[in-house]
Amino acid sequence: MPTSDEAQDLARYYWPTPNGYKATILLEELGLTYQLLPINITQGDQHTAAYVRQVPTRKIPALRHQNTEVEQVVFESGAILLYLAEWQGRFLPQDADLRWQCLQWLFWQVGGLGPMAGQAHHFRVYADVKDDYAIERYERECQKLYAVLEGQLQAKSFLAVPYSIADIADIAVLPWVYRHVRHGIDLADYPSVLNLYTELMARPAVATGFSVGEDLMLEGGFNSAAAKKSLF
Repeated sequence: MPTSDEAQDLARYYWPTPNGYKATILLEELGLTYQLLPINITQGDQHTAAYVRQVPTRKIPALRHQNTEVEQVVFESGAILLYLAEWQGRFLPQDADLRWQCLQWLFWQVGGLGPMAGQAHHFRVYADVKDDYAIERYERECQKLYAVLEGQLQAKSFLAVPYSIADIADIAVLPWVYRHVRHGIDLADYPSVLNLYTELMARPAVATGFSVGEDLMLEGGFNSAAAKKSLF
């Protein structure tokens, strides 16, 4: 539930991208009120001195939380999910074995699915010169990763917690699967992934999470020369 109240204790530095969607979906699932602070990555907002002082990686998303007398800034999307889940005591299993299963799949998304899908997306959609080798390589990597996901989901309804609502690992994976067409992936080839995707996309908080800030996309595309200079 975004708000324009500048006194809000919780604020999101945000742009609508797969990593940006992750924490927004979790914030909506948790029912938390937060201030939305757009960082237009197509215009270089992420490189401003004021932003870099708080987020040295020059990336989105980031979370700012005024917790009692301490202001905590958390960057990296996986770390934000973990911070929110631990703070609220939800979407992260308490059972030690299930907790570690969840964290393993969260880091699998952060270290595998996100980077490889992002490269497939880049070379298929944004690269000025279409490099067949790069496109084929990253499409194959995506196929391998979706196959891993399919194998896990054939045994369980969700990545870590069977017969339960989604945990942060599923929330981390969802926005990347949301872009499956851009990765050269047909979800019909991965029926268990398709089932999870369909179930999660039907959740009201997920729909709201994806819709937050959707008008920001009108402020700048990713294909202009200026945007590519800022991004790539």
